[in-house]
Amino acid sequence: MFGLLIVLGAGWGITQPLTKLAVSTGHGHFGLIFWQLVIGAVLMAVIARATGRRLPLTRPALRVYATIALIGTVLPNTASYQAAVHLPSGVLSILLSLIPMMAFPIALGLGLERFSMRRLSGLLLGLLGVAFLVLPETSLPDAAMVAWVPVAILASLCYAFEGNYVARWGTAGLDPVQVLLGASSAGAVMVAPLMLASGHWISPFTPFGVAEWSLVSSSVVHVLVYTSFVWLIGRAGSVFAVQVSYLVTGFGVIWAMLLLDERYAPMIWAAMVLMMAGMALVQPRPKAVLAPLTGFGDSDIRP
Repeated sequence: MFGLLIVLGAGWGITQPLTKLAVSTGHGHFGLIFWQLVIGAVLMAVIARATGRRLPLTRPALRVYATIALIGTVLPNTASYQAAVHLPSGVLSILLSLIPMMAFPIALGLGLERFSMRRLSGLLLGLLGVAFLVLPETSLPDAAMVAWVPVAILASLCYAFEGNYVARWGTAGLDPVQVLLGASSAGAVMVAPLMLASGHWISPFTPFGVAEWSLVSSSVVHVLVYTSFVWLIGRAGSVFAVQVSYLVTGFGVIWAMLLLDERYAPMIWAAMVLMMAGMALVQPRPKAVLAPLTGFGDSDIRP
């Protein structure tokens, strides 16, 4: 089980550098999101067919698909793809660890959690980690990058809302595979007109380069890792499986160093330590742990 956990962490972790490569040649974010969703929908349809699942099209189910598509992929990926053009991949991976910390105050507002000084301390550590990234002039390679940190954080905020939405209103009896298939399909329908209107269309018939193969690889890796994660929750429990959060952040930084030759200032490493400590403090109760639902190209893990 520990071996599989490491594989899942490495798999989700590599999707952030792949996202960086996908935007490296100037592809528009709506085009990238559209194809990411289409690839995910096709692969999830194959998995659903192989496991005998059908896709319900009731009104409650359609509402779930649309909501998860919007706050779990369309909005956060719009932010993360744009931030990926300007920020180092490792920094993006570190910022994604804010998700459980940002989820805590949202859960308080929805009445899903009780106040906890321990978890508040985790949130404050996360905010301190962000300060370590943006305040010292020597943290980021270019001071102009600071303006893109809030954009990257917006993606984490969307994922935090997504997890709380599922915890508060549920998924209309749908299992994770059905939700991901329905949300990917709904998201592709949402993004298609935006892609065409913005001129972000990416033709699948042109020769593939590094950017195109990175997009395909990221989408495929996410679906495979996601379905394995859901299986792991069933076999080992959510408390064990959610520990992959730490591995995703760590592997995201390591992959960025190996694939993109990124190097980081001491303050970035300090920020990463603070984020990991904050994440440990805000881990939810076992029954509140949720599998990530959608979003891909994101190397996020959304507990």
